[in-house]
Amino acid sequence: MKILLTVIVTFFAGMGAGLGTGFAGMSAAAVISPMLITFLGMDPYMAVGIALSSDVLASAVSAYTYGKNKNLDIRNGLIMMASVLAFTVVGSYTASLVPSKTMGNFSVFMTLLLGVKFIVRPVMTTKEAMQGVSAKKRALQSVICGSVIGFICGFVGAGGGMMMLLILTSVLGYELKTAVGTSVFIMAFTALTGAVSHFAIGGMPDLPVLALCVVFTFIWARIAALFANKAEPKTLNRVTGVVLVVLGAAVMLFSFISKRLAG
Repeated sequence: MKILLTVIVTFFAGMGAGLGTGFAGMSAAAVISPMLITFLGMDPYMAVGIALSSDVLASAVSAYTYGKNKNLDIRNGLIMMASVLAFTVVGSYTASLVPSKTMGNFSVFMTLLLGVKFIVRPVMTTKEAMQGVSAKKRALQSVICGSVIGFICGFVGAGGGMMMLLILTSVLGYELKTAVGTSVFIMAFTALTGAVSHFAIGGMPDLPVLALCVVFTFIWARIAALFANKAEPKTLNRVTGVVLVVLGAAVMLFSFISKRLAG
């Protein structure tokens, strides 16, 4: 019975995380962690480690798919990634000095709001408009925005994928497919860094749960990325919006169930 429950929970967790990653560059941790904690009673620290591990392959295969379809800005992605990683450390250190309430719901609300935004106000920027910005200006924007994203992620502890997608589309004026492709490219490296540090500090995870989450997330991320790269911009905006709204609502529900069970 426990094995069946594990397979069912990891399948749906992987499906939600994979769709979120492939369509929107969303971190798998936003979906997998609450499901493993709520339904399998897993230690939160270990659940995040497993979620980050699932994110590595899912983001990598998504980035490969977007890159193959020429929807990936590697140069500025690397610049932004360096800023994100550096300022995540700064944000994390600052958070340890400032007494503040936990803001775990930050990424959930952001997921919902971003989903509604894509449905109501789709991103219709073209690649031609994107390429109109000078390389020097784009590089500078990537450093500044990466620093802001990294600091917020380190300080709050969540929301990296969503922050990146929001800033890439709304501030840097990226076309949606290129924004997601660049976001998952960065997320593959940040998730690997996070997963390694989690297991180095917390020890080895539950290997069957880890393997199932990685495989299911990988499969659904690949399916989502293939669909996203073939879809028309308007369709992609709507599908991405619906996926984000559904996932945001689902995670809020899991959090509510978890609190009720704990109470």
